[in-house]
Amino acid sequence: MAISGKPRFKFSAGNLPGGFHYCWVVVGILASVQILAGSVSLAAGILVPPLTDSEHGFGWSIGTVTLVLASYYLFGAIFAPASGWLGDRYGAQKMMVVGGALYGVSMILLGFIQDLWQFFLVYGVMLAMTQSISMVPLMASISGWFRTRLGLGTGILWAAGGVGSAILAPLMGFLLETVGWQATFWSVGAVGGSILLVLSVFLRNRPIDVGLRPYGATEAMGDEPPKDPILEKLRLKVFNQQIRRTRSFWNLPVIHGLGCAGHGVILIFSIPLAVSQGLTLTEGALILTIISIVSILSRFSTPVLAEAYGSKKVMATCLFIQGVTVLVMFWSEAPWHFYLFAGLFGLGFGGEWTGYLVINRQYFGNGPMGTCYGFQMTGALLGHAIATSLGGLVVYATGSFYPVMVISMAFSLGGVAVILTLDSTEKLLIPDWEDALPPEARSEFPEGAMVTADA
Repeated sequence: MAISGKPRFKFSAGNLPGGFHYCWVVVGILASVQILAGSVSLAAGILVPPLTDSEHGFGWSIGTVTLVLASYYLFGAIFAPASGWLGDRYGAQKMMVVGGALYGVSMILLGFIQDLWQFFLVYGVMLAMTQSISMVPLMASISGWFRTRLGLGTGILWAAGGVGSAILAPLMGFLLETVGWQATFWSVGAVGGSILLVLSVFLRNRPIDVGLRPYGATEAMGDEPPKDPILEKLRLKVFNQQIRRTRSFWNLPVIHGLGCAGHGVILIFSIPLAVSQGLTLTEGALILTIISIVSILSRFSTPVLAEAYGSKKVMATCLFIQGVTVLVMFWSEAPWHFYLFAGLFGLGFGGEWTGYLVINRQYFGNGPMGTCYGFQMTGALLGHAIATSLGGLVVYATGSFYPVMVISMAFSLGGVAVILTLDSTEKLLIPDWEDALPPEARSEFPEGAMVTADA
C-alpha cells in the first residue's frame, strides 16, 4: 500500500502488525475523541443540581440554567462552519491540539465557577468552541483515509460515543459522590485534556503523511500529489463553490436540524415526564441509559448500511423510527413502558445523525469535507437549541409534557419529508468539479472511487 516517493514520516503499513493500515489507528484516535466528547454533554446534567440548589449551591433558577445550556448549542452552531473550514485549511492534527487544550482548560475552569457570567463564558462559549473544533474537522477528516469501508470506519467512530457515554456516566457519578463536583471537573479536565494532546501526536491529516494511499485505493488510481498550501487553498475554494450550487448541500443541514430537535426534546423531557407518571428519578434516568446503549447498534450499523444500500433510504428509516416511536410515550405509565420506548427510540436516535459522513462522500466525492460537515453541524446544533428553548416554553405554558412529545414527532417526521426531496445517492452531484482547477491542483484519484463497500 505504500506509495512511490520518500514518505514525510517513518510510519508505513509495513511496520504495523499484519500490514494493518494506519487508517484504523486514526479511527481509534478519533473514537477516543468521541468518548471524551460525551463528558461535555454529561457535564450539564451533573452541574444542574449544584447550580439550582439554594441551600448548598448557587440557587439559580432552572430557566436561567436552561438558557445557558441553549447558548451552548447556539454558539456551537455559530462556530461549526468556521471550525470545518479551519480543519480543511490547516489539518485535523492542529485542530486536535487546539481542541485538546481547550477541553482541558474549559473543564478545569468549570470547577472554579462562582458567578452566572462565568458559567455562561465557560460552558456556553468555551465548551461550545471546544466541541465544534473537536467534532467538526476531526470527524470530517476520516473521509480522506478511506476509498472503501468508509461506512465501517465511521460506524466504529460513532459507536464509540455510545460506549463512552455508558462508561463516563457512572464514572462521573462516582467522582461526584466521592470528591464533589469541583474536583470531578478538575480531574476530568486534566486527564481528558492530557489524553487528547498525547493522541494528537499520532494523528495525521492525510494518508500521504505516513506514506500510504487511502484504504482501498489501488496503484491504478495513481499517487496522491504532495500537499501544497496554495493549491490546497484553491481546491478548497473551488470545491466549496461547487457544493453550494447543489440543493442537497442546503437540505442536509435542515434535515440534521430537524432530527436533532426531534431527539433533543426527548433527551431533555423524557425523564421529567416519567417522573410525573410516578417513576422515581433513578428509574427515569434508566431511560437515557437504555437509549444510549441501544443506540450503539444503530450508530455502528447505519454508516455501514448507508454505504452499501444508499444513505437516503437508511437515514429516512432511522428518522421515521425516531419519530413514530414517541407515540409509545402517550400510553406509558409503568417503568417497563418507558423502557420499551427507550429501546425502540434508541434504534432511530443512533442512526439519525451517523450517516452524514457517508452521504457526503456519495454526493460530493473525495473533496475536503470540513466546511460541508460544519454547515450540517450548524443545523444540528440549532436544532438542539430550538428544542431546548421551545420545549421549556411549551411546558411552562401548558403545564404538561405531552405537547412537547408531539413537537418531537413533528420535527422527526418533518426531517423524513425533507429527505424524500434529496437527490439519489447512486451518482455524484459534482463529478467534474476539478475541471475548474488548473492541472497541477487536480487529484489523481477518481472521484467515484468509493461508492459502496464492495467498490
